[in-house]
Amino acid sequence: MKLSALLITLSSIAAFAEEAAPEQQPSAIGSFLPLILLFVVMWLFFIRPKNKEMKKMEEMRKALKKGDKVITTAGIIGTVTNIDETSTTITVRTGSTTLIDFEKSAILRVLNAETAAPAKTEEKK
Repeated sequence: MKLSALLITLSSIAAFAEEAAPEQQPSAIGSFLPLILLFVVMWLFFIRPKNKEMKKMEEMRKALKKGDKVITTAGIIGTVTNIDETSTTITVRTGSTTLIDFEKSAILRVLNAETAAPAKTEEKK
């Protein structure tokens, strides 16, 4: 919604600029200014937050250790039992005897960290 409003605003500014000075030739920078502004807005609102999120996910996956309770991208909840650093796979125990091997990239969240953060705030009160 915001992006479409920005595009409409930029196109209307360009239209008014053409009507205000039809006898002048537009400069090269002036004609590319809406495209430059559009790229800057896209970088600020789409590319930069996605890169931050990817770095955060990578750090979380590097910090995995045995005993962490995790949820996978498929929605499987289990406990990490083995981490193979050479092939980037981990083994997750989902039941009493069920062991499943996953790539580290398949881990969506570590559930231990989510439950530990509220416990620390309650202790401070």
